[in-house]
Parts: sequence; structure tokens; C-alpha cells
Amino acid sequence: MSWGTELWDQFDNLEKHTQWGIDILEKYIKFVKERTEIELSYAKQLRNLSKKYQPKKNSKEEEEYRYTACKAFLSTLNEMNDYAGQHEVISENMTSQITMELARYVQELKQERKSHFHDGRKAQQHIETCWKQLESTKRRFERDCKEADRAQQYFEKMDADINVTKADVEKARQQAQTRHQMAEDSKGEYSSILQKFNHEQHEYYHTHIPNIFQKIQEMEERRIVRIGESVKTYAELDRQVIPIIGKCLDGIVKAAESIDPKNDSQLVIEAYKSGFEPPGDIEFEDYTQPMKRTVSDNSLSNSRGEGKSELKFGGKSKGKLWPFIKKNKSPKQQKEPLSHRFNEFMTSKPKIHCFRSLKRGGATPEDFSNLPPEQRRKKLQQRVDELNKEIQKEMDQRDAITKMKDVYLKNPQMGDPASLDQKLAEVSQNIEKLRLEAQKFEAWLAEVEGRLPARSEQARRQSGMYDVQNPQAVNNCAQDRESPDGSYTEEQSQESEVKVLATDFDDEFEDEEPLPAIGTCKALYTFEGQNEGTISVVEGETLYVIEEDKGDGWTRIRRNEDEEGYVPTSYVEVYLDKNAKGAKTYI
Repeated sequence: MSWGTELWDQFDNLEKHTQWGIDILEKYIKFVKERTEIELSYAKQLRNLSKKYQPKKNSKEEEEYRYTACKAFLSTLNEMNDYAGQHEVISENMTSQITMELARYVQELKQERKSHFHDGRKAQQHIETCWKQLESTKRRFERDCKEADRAQQYFEKMDADINVTKADVEKARQQAQTRHQMAEDSKGEYSSILQKFNHEQHEYYHTHIPNIFQKIQEMEERRIVRIGESVKTYAELDRQVIPIIGKCLDGIVKAAESIDPKNDSQLVIEAYKSGFEPPGDIEFEDYTQPMKRTVSDNSLSNSRGEGKSELKFGGKSKGKLWPFIKKNKSPKQQKEPLSHRFNEFMTSKPKIHCFRSLKRGGATPEDFSNLPPEQRRKKLQQRVDELNKEIQKEMDQRDAITKMKDVYLKNPQMGDPASLDQKLAEVSQNIEKLRLEAQKFEAWLAEVEGRLPARSEQARRQSGMYDVQNPQAVNNCAQDRESPDGSYTEEQSQESEVKVLATDFDDEFEDEEPLPAIGTCKALYTFEGQNEGTISVVEGETLYVIEEDKGDGWTRIRRNEDEEGYVPTSYVEVYLDKNAKGAKTYI
């Protein structure tokens, strides 16, 4: 099967067919190019999508990704980013291995096709020239033969006519012979040209055209093979990234399988657990006996005495611990000597309370006493870990400076060892400060962990590298308390205790001016204040309001000069005096 033998007379059709083949190749190149653009656009959109849903640094969203479900979602975003990278690889490989290669091949193909058809047209022009020459020689031979026939007939006519002179007859005879000679010459030339044309025509149809068409056929077959290879490459480039894409998808599946609802539930507990114990049962109050509708001062004082006993010996109370606001005292009670108060402080667990607990809405205390116990423990543990890391960093720096100093001592030409003494002293001082700071936070942490309910060993976090040097430091910290808004305040160091001891107890505690009343309130329900800082009220009782609810659900009231404390805001109906200082106006 050869185009040269089978299609020897289809030169124009072959020219059109080969041009169509090049158009098909260019169309395929355009298709692959558009595919690469789609892949790049898809990869870009995937990356933007992944970036859009990535958690912002130092934001609340970043904290949410502690949960396994959120971690799985984050892994999905990262895997999609890698997935987008594989589509970029597809685009790059198709551009370099298909689009660019075929573009170069098309240019070469066009040049080769042009050369082959140029040779074919040249051969056509040559055979057409030979044909024209043959036709010209043939027509001349035909003309000379006719002229010779006419000259012969004229001679014969003149020779038969008796009236024609002998000279005219001779002239006609010579003319006829000349025409016959010219006809013979034309015949010989025609025969020669015809033989030559037949030879050229044979060469054209059996040698030149078959060779040219064979080359065109081979060119076209190479084009077809090249398209097939490109299509195969197109598929292989996609197939090459399938294992990596499969790994990306496997990563997503693995992330999905790592979701642990129990672990997420535990994280919710750790995030929001307050550390408080549930309230006890509410005692039944028999309103059929009028005696029980009054408040028993003995029961209130007994409950407070029990709370103090528990704080002294056990370190924690059965119920909530409320802040020490003001001792109930009689205005006729005489002051105790300062020396007696000091001795009492040294022989028992101190009851010195920091007034930061009374400041609502202020800055966050250093010991995180404004947080519930469990949340406070976590913050303290985090701070201890941070301080330990800083200490380790400073110790590494000190070791590096010490080694450098040893090198300077051994090789004085490298530097002056004395120049490092100041830096070494500064680092050592920083280490000591950080250790003291760590011990302070560890003391708070130990106190909080001692107050919280027992936890499993896995859940309990250790305090860090440095143990508390003085166990009594924990007991010497301020007594733990909780304000109505759930805040805790504690003294921060022994230094602060000394400062408190140096102050006048009578001035700070005994002689404190009572707060003015800013309104009145009526008890809607009976409330038994069994915890320190609270006060019992009876339904229908009218009392004075000295501090309104600050958003924590508790209102500070006073019954008389000796009794004041907090009650739940929902238990009383408040009537504020608009002219009172600090009172809000309610419309």
C-alpha cells in the first residue's frame, strides 16, 4: 500500500489532506493548552479556598482547632493545598511535554510538507513543459505533412497540364521535394520528442511522483504516530499524580478516622470546667411555724464559724467560698492590740485578704484569681511552662557565654574574658528572677491543685522543672476566696505578706467606714446564707442596698450595722435611690 502507486493522480487531494492533518494537530495543541490553563485556575482556586478557611493566627479560631474534628478539617485544608499542587504539576508537565513539543513539531512538519509539495509541483511543471513541446512538434509535423501533400498535388497538376511550360513544371517539382523533405525532418523531430516525452512521463509517474508521495505518506504517518504518543503522554501525566492525589485523599480519610468525640468532649470539659462543686440540697422550711420565718443569728454565725474552721484545717470548704468583705462586729467592740493580732496571725493560718477581689472590671490579676479554679489552674500551668522555657533558654545562653569565656581564657588573642562578665551576670540575674517568678506561680498552682477535686494522673499536670523550695510558702499565701462573680484572689508572695503585716490592722479592717445605702430592697424569697460573705434573708423582709448587682448575679445588702453581705439578685426586688451616689437611673 503506497500513495505513490495508489494515489498517483491525487496530488491536490493529498495536499488538502496533509493540511487538514496539520490543522488537527494544532487543534489538539490548543486543547491541551486550554486544559493546562484550567488546571492552573483550578489549583489557584483550591489554594485560595484552603487559605480562606485556614485559622487566623493568634485568634479565637486557632484555639478551636484543638478539637479532633477541627484538626481533621485543618488536615483536609492542608491536603487540599497539596492536591492543588498536583494539578499545578499536571499543568507544568503538559505544557513542557506536550504543548511546547508539539508546537515545535508542527513547525518542522509544515516545513517538510512545503518541501515535498514543492518538489511535486516542480515535477508537474517539468512534465507539462515536455508535453507542450511534444504538442508543438506534433502540430509542426502535421502542418509540414499537409504542405508536402499540397505541393505534391500541385506538381502533379502542373505536370499533367500541357499548357504549362517545362520551367514551371520543374519549379513545382522542386517545391514538392522541398516540402517532402521538411515533412521528413518534422517527422524525425516529432519522433525524437515523443520518445523523450514518453521517457519523462514514465519517470514522472513511476519514479518521481511515487517517491514524493511516499515521503508525504511517511510524513503523515509520523504525524499520526506523534498525535498518538501525545495522547498517551496526556493520560500518563494524569496517571503520574494519581498516587500522590491518592495519598492526599488517604490523608483526609485518616484525619476523618482520627476524630474522637470522647476526646473533644473532654476538651470541652477542660475548657469550661469551673472546679466548683454542685450545691447541696435545699433544706425544707416549714412556714406553718412562725418561728422559722425569722432569721437565726446563731445559725448564721455557726455556718460562718464552720466555714472558717474548714478553711483553717482543711484548706477548703464544703460549699462555695465567698470573699471576705467585712467582719460582722458590734460598734461597741473594743479594738484588740496590734501585738495580739500579730501573734494570732503567726500562730494560725492567716486571714489576710487582698482587696483586689472587691475591684470589679479591673485588670486581670497576676495570679488569675478572677477565674474559676480549673481555668485558673490551666492558666497558672501555662504560665509555669512558659517560665520554665524562658529559664531553659537563659541557661543555654549562660552555658554558651561560659564556653566562650573558657575559649577566651585559653586563647586571649580571640577576645577579652572580662568583657563577658557583665553579660554573664545579667543572664544569671535573669535566671534568678525567672526562678523566683516560677516558684511564685508554682506556689499558686500547688495551692489551686490542692483545693481542686482529685483528678486522674493523666489529667494532672506537673508544675515544671523547679519544685517549690519552701512548702510553707503555699500556706503563707492569702486565703483562697471567691467573689460572687466566681473570681479568686490570693496574695502573691511573702513580700506582700510582710507589707500587709506592716499596715495597721485596725485601720484597714476594724475602722473601715461602712458603705452608704443607695436604696432599699424587698426579699421575694427566703435565702439562707450559709457561706462566708452571704447573709440570710426572709421573704418579705426589707433591707438596705449598699452595692448593686455588677453583672455577677449578686447584690450587697445590709440589715443593720452588724450584718451585711451578698444575696442573689433574683431573690430581691431592688428600689434604688436616684439621688444616692453611685446609683443608676432605671427607666
